[in-house]
Amino acid sequence: MIMWMWIVLYVAMTLVSSLLRPKPTIQNAKPGTIGDKDMPIASQSTPIPVVFGTVWITQPNVVWWGNLRVTAIRRSSGGKK
Repeated sequence: MIMWMWIVLYVAMTLVSSLLRPKPTIQNAKPGTIGDKDMPIASQSTPIPVVFGTVWITQPNVVWWGNLRVTAIRRSSGGKK
């Protein structure tokens, strides 16, 4: 008998939490591009920083950065429209 009460309580709490969760407000989602400046870029016009000691370089100039691919978003997130 106690096990059935726990199952009913679990289902009820799951329903309440799904009704009270915040709704996403994402509009016009687009895939990321290479020009987003969130990865190192190889460019001749970028100045080479001269660093002494230990410093975090926010935008290093590199020659190669992994196997980068951009894929299109093909399905919706399932939210209400």
